[in-house]
Amino acid sequence: MVTIGLYVIGVAVLVALLFALVWFVFGRGEEMPPIEKGTTLTRLPRAGITGDDVRTVVFQQVFRGYKASEVDWTLEKLAREIDELRAVVHDLAARDELDAGKADTGPMRPLGAPGEHDARH
Repeated sequence: MVTIGLYVIGVAVLVALLFALVWFVFGRGEEMPPIEKGTTLTRLPRAGITGDDVRTVVFQQVFRGYKASEVDWTLEKLAREIDELRAVVHDLAARDELDAGKADTGPMRPLGAPGEHDARH
């Protein structure tokens, strides 16, 4: 009799564990609304895009491959970031050239060259 009681309790515990596992994995069964049109998992930061950001981009797959609008958006974002970085590089290079031009004082003449006044005499 004790064996049957332990068997029933064991089966009940096993069923409860299986029920809990299924409930946590699949949820409570409520209906979820469809995803709004235009919602995407494709994300990039507003500025300062790094190589790791690009490597982790995820595109939604549709019947014939990736969703073209997400790929186009990502490429446009990357192109804009590259243009901004090139503009910064161009500005810094122009500033360096301007600074180098201001520092130019002409050719240097050696001390004691003819025509120079020697302050010691």
